[in-house]
Amino acid sequence: MSSPGRTAPRTGGARARRTRPQDFLRREDGLIAALRRIHDLPVTSFYLVLASTLALTAIGLTMVLSASSITAYAGGEGSSFSVFARQAVFAVVGLIAMISAASCTPRIWRALAVPAIVLGVGLQVLPFVPGLGRTVNGSTSWVSIGGIQGQPAEFVKVALALWLGVFLANRARHLAEFRTLLPVIAVLGLVLGFILYGRDLGTGLIIMGLALGALFVGGVPWKYFLTALAGIGALVVLLVVTSANRMARVKAMFGAADPAAADPLGQHWQSNHGLYALASGGWFGVGLGASREKWSWLPEAHNDFIFAIIGEELGLLGSFVVLLLFAALGYGLIRIVMRSRDRFVQTTTAAVFMWIVGQALVNIGVVAGVLPVIGVPLPLVSSGGSALLATLIAIGMVLSFARTEDGAREAMRAQSTRVRSSLAVLARRPVRST
Repeated sequence: MSSPGRTAPRTGGARARRTRPQDFLRREDGLIAALRRIHDLPVTSFYLVLASTLALTAIGLTMVLSASSITAYAGGEGSSFSVFARQAVFAVVGLIAMISAASCTPRIWRALAVPAIVLGVGLQVLPFVPGLGRTVNGSTSWVSIGGIQGQPAEFVKVALALWLGVFLANRARHLAEFRTLLPVIAVLGLVLGFILYGRDLGTGLIIMGLALGALFVGGVPWKYFLTALAGIGALVVLLVVTSANRMARVKAMFGAADPAAADPLGQHWQSNHGLYALASGGWFGVGLGASREKWSWLPEAHNDFIFAIIGEELGLLGSFVVLLLFAALGYGLIRIVMRSRDRFVQTTTAAVFMWIVGQALVNIGVVAGVLPVIGVPLPLVSSGGSALLATLIAIGMVLSFARTEDGAREAMRAQSTRVRSSLAVLARRPVRST
């Protein structure tokens, strides 16, 4: 019998054992160990890049449909689905191109480097050919052929990343000599010359970032890298201060004492309405398809400012998911750089990283108001067939690099064998009669 004032000890040793703190620690250790094993698998980089790319593309198609439906119908295209349908076609073509690119070997990519950069530079001439070139939002960087409009500069990004990777890898032992880098300076000068002549500073900035990423990982000496960084910075400042429109955008970013009241119908219009969209979304958004800013209030809602519509319709949660997916994609690219022993693979992947992740950060920074309006789309998400197609080709190239990681091919082959065996067992299982 228990003594007065005391509570009898609880029985049920099994239940007590299950709730001891040591058991929770063991479970946590087990989970951490499992995550560590998954992290160390040679196929993790491949599936991380693939999964995040597919998820961002799916989100992009959904948001393009939502953001463009009103303006597409009001713009005389006759259907609210016209912009989405074009984007979906490019997505299908791009995914097929990505799968095809992922099946190539680094040797094939090396062989394609020179033809790709020659073709890319040649495509840059097309926007200035009468009858082919188109000027959109003050930028002469578009080409229209057979009713299909695109930006050649998007494919130049792929070609430049590939060519820089091959060039810097082949001359890794001679990069300390300045004359070795003269072809790089010539090609970059030619590419940037066409882009900046067409008044497309946004694309030019992404090209510069891509080149800096390749030079940094490619092993260029610090003195040359810092010189290139300083030269690019000086060029950007010069291009901004010599353009009244660009200076107005910079001033609009800093605003006045009350940014909302400073020229709300001028340079502040797009930035303000982008912020209105983000602010009205709250935690969980107003609901998919329920945006108010897309009713012709926010210019380029399905292009450069699609992240604002994501924030408005899906809220902070949806915005965070998009950011998390870009972080996963970026981490997968960094893994490929760190785990590869091929200088070509490292340099090319670093260039693609600076292009896709850097452009995403610039786009989101513009929408959030921390950068001036530049005019670059959100990779894999914004409307734009040529941009989506080029990005998926670059992702396919990087996936082919991920397959060359030590043990990756064997692991994929084993997984494929297990999947086929499981399907065969399911096919042979007899169907029970009811």
